[in-house]
Amino acid sequence: MSEEELSELQERLAEAQAEVERLQATAADGEARAAHLGEQNAQLRRDLEEARGAISTAEEQAAAHQERVAGLEGKLSTAREQVREASARYRQALLSASPEVPADMVVGESVEEVETSLAAARQTVAQVRQHLESQAQAGRVPAGAPPRSASGGLDLSALTPEEKIRVGIERGTRN
Repeated sequence: MSEEELSELQERLAEAQAEVERLQATAADGEARAAHLGEQNAQLRRDLEEARGAISTAEEQAAAHQERVAGLEGKLSTAREQVREASARYRQALLSASPEVPADMVVGESVEEVETSLAAARQTVAQVRQHLESQAQAGRVPAGAPPRSASGGLDLSALTPEEKIRVGIERGTRN
């Protein structure tokens, strides 16, 4: 082998060694990246498991809350029914104590509603009663004849002399 060939081979060998070193560096870099990604992957898997556990706990709590809400809704429904029944009994007691009030005017599903409608019904009954009494008073005629006076029922004291004369002339022409 000639020197030239030897030199060429050494040059190629140097290039090949440089290429091998470069490839080794790239491989080492790839391995480091792979190791880092493996660590990240492991951490992500742990985070995922923690999230799944948190979701499971939250779902269990939500189910427990739903059960409590359902129980409270049942108690609320029962309490509402008891209020309606108590209001109906209270209404009957009030109507028994107030026979002048028509039953259909007293309504309500709570004690407050019954009391409000009873007050309005009592006011209506009082107004009707007052109206009927005023109509009865207007239609009454007093017993006996009205009192007579010398002036024929007119008060002449407030009239002027001219007005008194005019009244006298008008009475004279009527008789």
